[in-house]
Amino acid sequence: MQKIILFLLIIFSQIIFGQAKITENEKFAATCKVWGFLKYYHPKVANGEVNWDKQLLEKLPKIEKAQTKEEFSLVLENWIDDLGPIKEIAPIATPKNVEFFDKNFDLSWFNNKLFSKKLSKKLKFIENNRFQTTEEFGPGFDAMKNVKNYFDLDYTNKDSRLLMLYAYWNLIEYYFPYKYVMDQKWDLSLEQALPSIVDAKSEIDFYIAIKKLAVKINDSHTETQIYSISSLSRRFNYFPATGKIIDEKLVVTEILGDSLAEASNIKIGDVITKINGKTIKELIQENRDLICASNEPKFLDKVVSPILKSNSENVTVEFLKDGKYETKSMFWADYHDSHRNEFKKGAIKKKEKFKLLDNNIGYVNMGEIKPRHIPDMIQALKSTKAIVFDMRNYPNGTYEDIAKFLNSQEKTFAIYTYPYPNYPGRYIWTEGSTCGTENKDNYKGKVIVLLNEDSLSQSEWTAMCFQTAGNTTIIGSQTAGADGNAMDLDFKGFHTRYTGIGVYYPDKRETQRIGIVPDIEVKPTIKGIQEGKDEVLDRAMQFIQEGV
Repeated sequence: MQKIILFLLIIFSQIIFGQAKITENEKFAATCKVWGFLKYYHPKVANGEVNWDKQLLEKLPKIEKAQTKEEFSLVLENWIDDLGPIKEIAPIATPKNVEFFDKNFDLSWFNNKLFSKKLSKKLKFIENNRFQTTEEFGPGFDAMKNVKNYFDLDYTNKDSRLLMLYAYWNLIEYYFPYKYVMDQKWDLSLEQALPSIVDAKSEIDFYIAIKKLAVKINDSHTETQIYSISSLSRRFNYFPATGKIIDEKLVVTEILGDSLAEASNIKIGDVITKINGKTIKELIQENRDLICASNEPKFLDKVVSPILKSNSENVTVEFLKDGKYETKSMFWADYHDSHRNEFKKGAIKKKEKFKLLDNNIGYVNMGEIKPRHIPDMIQALKSTKAIVFDMRNYPNGTYEDIAKFLNSQEKTFAIYTYPYPNYPGRYIWTEGSTCGTENKDNYKGKVIVLLNEDSLSQSEWTAMCFQTAGNTTIIGSQTAGADGNAMDLDFKGFHTRYTGIGVYYPDKRETQRIGIVPDIEVKPTIKGIQEGKDEVLDRAMQFIQEGV
């Protein structure tokens, strides 16, 4: 009797597998993963012998017709079989002296509940006998596999939208080094994005859906631009200043259009509480899923720009002054039109590259100084008791020359993880970068580095270099948390970017999303801005003088 029951259960389970319905979202998500895996792993596909994008467009109608898990698996199995036999080369030897970084690596989805055992075995066999290349990751490496037809696709067509989604999602899946520190699993982001991609009524809807997906990688390097669509190429108008968000208020920190600011009596330190009736908190929330950042300080920095632009020239702005609220009807203008405002005039004020402050303290503006200025800077500041390197900006490649001045010997300050093309999704640790040189006459005073959310990428990397001097103190607040080279990616009407390599301290401490942790944390206050103070620099002066 027990044998009969067991036999019936097996037959019943097989029937259930064959008849179990599969949703459109499940099919499209699973297809995305299989297509991307084959793109990078299948010897024939990865070698460029087939037009893999075209094959996807040809197979999508069959995938859509599949109603059950069994039918769906069969479509994918036949697709793989049609590519021809794969030469068995397993086991593939790991090169000597290679240390893998596998926090991003996960092919456990081979055992997806939607897949037949036969399909799962085929995928595993391809992994074990994957494409092998002599190409190494570096400048010029094309993770998109030389496919350039995304500019020719019609994104009003659903299948074309799916193709672009699949190409982008798998690029991040296999070639984004920081996938493991995203807020949520990249698989879940795919599942959440698919309905908007599939149901997009226009190219604009589609691009906004892709933009929202890009935000999910939590990378401050990521900027997305939508262009070549007439309805999106309209000109914006701007508030004549920029600012910083503090305590859910927007504080003016820099005037960009002198005459426009004067006409509306806008001054540094003014506190904005509402724009067109919406609070700053509401405006922040409206942009939450449209701006990509590694951490909250950088998000708040990035969100200022969209908050301070408008489709209209006439904007109502509520200010808070002396405990009272005042609403102004303002004229905002397009800063690209030099005939209508003076944004450019306000933006080109000359800034000093370096100078000597009171009490024999040197100051270097890292956003202004260039390699050709370093000898003069060293000559002027070498006898100071401390030098403040202000890196609340983006440096100009001066780290090497300055580090030779600061350090007494050569030291490694950063190591990297690079994608491993012979096993996509896996990364390898590489040799690090060094700075400094043998120099008995190196600088002996205190080295102070000022950082904040404007310190991005090269700023963070340079700060890591300066930390090797041994007498370095970091003062300020959390940096942008995006260290590593930026990789640009263009599709028809759409541009985005992402960080391409992983950057770590020599002891493998992480920098992505964390940034460079300050030794002394200081953040600007509304009161300090209104009083014209640079509270971060002031704190540095206190530390130099008092040692605390």
